[in-house]
Amino acid sequence: MSNVILEVRELTTKYITRFREDVYAVDHVSLKVEEGKTLGIAGESGCGKSTLALSLMGYYFSPLHYTSGEIIIDGRNITGMNPDDVRKSILGTEIAYIPQAAMNALNPTQKIINFIEDVVQAHDPTENKKFIYDLARANFEVLGLPAEVLQKYPVELSGGMKQRTVIAVSVILSPKVLIADEPSSALDVTSQKMVIKMLKSLMENGFIKSLIFITHELPLLYNVTDDIMVMYAGQIVEKATAKEAVFDPLHPYSKGLMGSIIVPEKGLRDVKLTAIPGVPPNLKNPPAGCRFAERCKYVRPECKVTSVSLGDVGDGRAYRCILSEKTLREAYQHAR
Repeated sequence: MSNVILEVRELTTKYITRFREDVYAVDHVSLKVEEGKTLGIAGESGCGKSTLALSLMGYYFSPLHYTSGEIIIDGRNITGMNPDDVRKSILGTEIAYIPQAAMNALNPTQKIINFIEDVVQAHDPTENKKFIYDLARANFEVLGLPAEVLQKYPVELSGGMKQRTVIAVSVILSPKVLIADEPSSALDVTSQKMVIKMLKSLMENGFIKSLIFITHELPLLYNVTDDIMVMYAGQIVEKATAKEAVFDPLHPYSKGLMGSIIVPEKGLRDVKLTAIPGVPPNLKNPPAGCRFAERCKYVRPECKVTSVSLGDVGDGRAYRCILSEKTLREAYQHAR
């Protein structure tokens, strides 16, 4: 029987602009992450991936506001909890977040061990520095980071080393769920490989129980995740296994994402590159029908007026489109 570590039910969050306009960046999103599993979330910039990651923490800062839905971590609903209680008992221990460009968030005037001391003592002020140092050294060595990194300043580390260090600091309290938002962006290929290897090592060594990996590079998730969710304009438009999402995408947007990236995987190397025309809709006033309709080459008149829910097609796979699976496959085959 599967053990669901994180379950999200119809989560909706919004930004409120200085003109009091509502921007629904996360719109009725539901997902489940099981123990020992990795979920990938893919989509272009501005689709709501990072906002979803922040929302999952249950800790909101203006202009981001919770609207509705539930976030259940290990059987505990954290929505509606007091922010101080979330910070003390949830963040870092139940769920942790590695933001984009995390390596630039390190204070250049503090040693790495000082960051770790702050994290641990925020949850337990009684912990002494020797215990924290021994814990950090043991964890760093297991994750392939030399202990001497603890006594270094961020400016003494390379970009790849800083990113791996940030990851190690984030999991110092062994959170059940780790959310990694674009953890390999802005890194060279060698550093990307080391970061991905480290993320896998976190689960193998029991530092975390499950991982959510966010990126705009859909093919990258094939080598990292078990399942993939594709996000567009605040909504989930497809759920599938990593293999299905990369080699057999159903939703026209997922298909467009795969067609716009050079993929070295066997079976996709010779696929002709295509571009997705247009731009995403303005989420201050989203369209009544399908949000991808204005950019979709398979659009029909009813797509622009009919709102479509995420439809299950069996075996946990789902997509959000008015066209049937058979119709879409025939259209893709004809387009070759």
